[in-house]
Amino acid sequence: MTPSPIISPTAISPAKTSVAKKIRLAKYLALTGLCSRRAATRYIRDGLIMIEGRQANHIDTVTLIESPDGLICKELLLFDGMAVEGIEPKQYRMLNKCVGTDCRLLPDDSDSLLHLLPASPRLYPVGRLDKDSRGLLLLTNDGELTQHLMHPDFGHTKTYRVRVDRPYGDEFLQKMAQGVSYRDVTTLPCTMTRLSEDQFEIVLTQGLNRQIRRMSQALGFKVIDLKRVKIQTLMLEDLNEGEMRELTVEEIDKLKQETRI
Repeated sequence: MTPSPIISPTAISPAKTSVAKKIRLAKYLALTGLCSRRAATRYIRDGLIMIEGRQANHIDTVTLIESPDGLICKELLLFDGMAVEGIEPKQYRMLNKCVGTDCRLLPDDSDSLLHLLPASPRLYPVGRLDKDSRGLLLLTNDGELTQHLMHPDFGHTKTYRVRVDRPYGDEFLQKMAQGVSYRDVTTLPCTMTRLSEDQFEIVLTQGLNRQIRRMSQALGFKVIDLKRVKIQTLMLEDLNEGEMRELTVEEIDKLKQETRI
């Protein structure tokens, strides 16, 4: 993400505008596409957000003004010293991520996902896929949808097809489905389906770091290929590796219905 240069608030003519409403600062930051609401809360906590020249806090609100150009925030907001842009039209895209693409948005990393994204609108991945994993990556500037899909309390499903380094038995399927303990965690129960002697499909409602690889490793297996094929009802289907496309209206509506937005 490249923040905008500091600019003065847009002059607003009282005759042509009216106060729309006040909303919580974290919600507004998510609506701009800067980040998810969860990340906005962290930014506020860490002192990275300034509002009208002072450090923001969690109870701050902003005033949205209706104008011919849409909703404008009355207050001047800065993120890490740079002006926060206004609310962009919501965009939703799907990428079939290749192995080797890093989901962190790092300008100096030639493998970064950032270099595959348009300059505008600003898009962010909904969750990550490891650099050595591939498949469906949802990209959007809809912070509210991102929050609902990523928050563990909502239990949304993500489906993966996995190949391990050797044939496995029924005991492996059962232990994976029941939940696996590794390090200081025990994973939640999940759905397992055998695809072949060394391949399976797994449906998770968690998003722990490198979860499938660590679950498999704890049971003595090494993952050699991991592909995400579905998020809720959104399916990768026949999108070619490395290609990106916009979601259809129907796909967007289904995701929002499922997340109760």
